[in-house]
Amino acid sequence: MVPLINNIKDSQFEYQIDGYTTYARYRLDKNILYIDYVFAPPELRGTGAAGKLMELLVQYAKEKHLDIIPICGYAAAWLSRHKK
Repeated sequence: MVPLINNIKDSQFEYQIDGYTTYARYRLDKNILYIDYVFAPPELRGTGAAGKLMELLVQYAKEKHLDIIPICGYAAAWLSRHKK
């Protein structure tokens, strides 16, 4: 499995598939991870790439004991459908 990349310089989590990158821009404030924006390039749309990115991001947040607050509509909708 391709790992989640935490690109701290650009404040985004990245997940790469077939040479394309889907990403989630974030802000971190103490133990709160704000998801500001989720992007998938046109080549990855409809493939589940953004959903996989969200799965990995949730796993990361759990491991780091972070609460997630979605600002992005996609992230909010995904999190409400996949409550764990």
